[in-house]
Amino acid sequence: QVTGHLDDCTCDVETIDAFNNYKFFPRLNELLESDYFRYYKVNLKKPCPFWNDNSHCGIRDCAVKPCPSDEVPGGIRSGSYKYSEEANNLAEECEEAERLGAVDGSLSEETQQAMLQWTRHDDTSDSFCEADDILSPDAEYVDLLLNPERYTGYKGPDAWKIWNSIYEENCFKPQNVKRPLESDRGESFIYFTKWFSSVCVEKRAFYRLISGLHASINIHLSARYLLQDTWSEKKWGPNVTEFQQRFDEVITRGEGPRRLKNLYFLYLIELRALSKVLPFFERPGFQLYTGNKSRDAEMKNLLLEILHLARSFPLHFDENSFFAGNKKEAAKLKEEFRLHFKNISRIMDCVGCFKCRLWGKLQTQGLGTALKILFSENLIEKMPESGPSYGFQLTRQEIVALFNAFGRL
Repeated sequence: QVTGHLDDCTCDVETIDAFNNYKFFPRLNELLESDYFRYYKVNLKKPCPFWNDNSHCGIRDCAVKPCPSDEVPGGIRSGSYKYSEEANNLAEECEEAERLGAVDGSLSEETQQAMLQWTRHDDTSDSFCEADDILSPDAEYVDLLLNPERYTGYKGPDAWKIWNSIYEENCFKPQNVKRPLESDRGESFIYFTKWFSSVCVEKRAFYRLISGLHASINIHLSARYLLQDTWSEKKWGPNVTEFQQRFDEVITRGEGPRRLKNLYFLYLIELRALSKVLPFFERPGFQLYTGNKSRDAEMKNLLLEILHLARSFPLHFDENSFFAGNKKEAAKLKEEFRLHFKNISRIMDCVGCFKCRLWGKLQTQGLGTALKILFSENLIEKMPESGPSYGFQLTRQEIVALFNAFGRL
């Protein structure tokens, strides 16, 4: 059932499969196993901002094992960018200031102002995600390879509440449409389909992105299901029954294949963002700094090869169809789109299972970063070849989330 043309796109499922499976994924996988991309700093102890809920999943597989700080490469831990041109200039500036006995001893006034502007800009105009407080004492590095996304046993009312909140409160849809998660397995979609075909492309796309993310997470849980749990060993593997319950055409009354097509739609959106962000990473000043100079240079070359490959994809999603109407209406819709998504990123702090919370936060931040890139095209084009780019910036956390989220798709 999941074949052929994708709605709102010029692409089809088969073209994506061939491109991803034979060309893109093997290279991306190699990148994600490198030190720069495997360590993600995250605060898993933020309280839920929407309801009072301190119930945490007590199942052993819900736990996340943070890294002892001495296991994280020094370059990542120090947040340093030693190879970059601006960092070297900054270091010289620091030495000069020290030599002159300056009171500040670190940054010139001009640099401080620029940093303030940069932070302020980052916090407001283009962010699609609630910024995680990675400077908090509760934020810790997690090795993503040692904490894989898989079925943990976290289910039932708590898990439903999260998805219901995401669909109910954050998807553009008429009030009389029931949530698409009702256990009636499909009846609410009779109303939903009528509404869906009549709304504008932006609102339809927003719903499809959330549905695609939901499908992606459900596929991972079905593919890495806990099949055997005895005192001697645990065994994870594909659970076909679980997969069919969520995606089989008959069981879901026709909805399953559509969910899977939304996964492809999400893939196209994130692939488009990767093709657009190439100039940011191409600048000589940008380095994947971990402290291992030769390995870092090798990984930057692989990263650029991957981004050039993304750019070569023949049937990209055309984001120019987004917000193309009346300027005032478009600006209002774009802002609504951004705030809706920001809310979804905040809901991730309500997930009771820490491993699910980790991967939920990472994947929403990855998608949020992709949207930020697509809506910053003009800023990316105007970036200087060298020196700081205050108009458009990505933090290390956004970069790690962007590529790992795409790796999940």
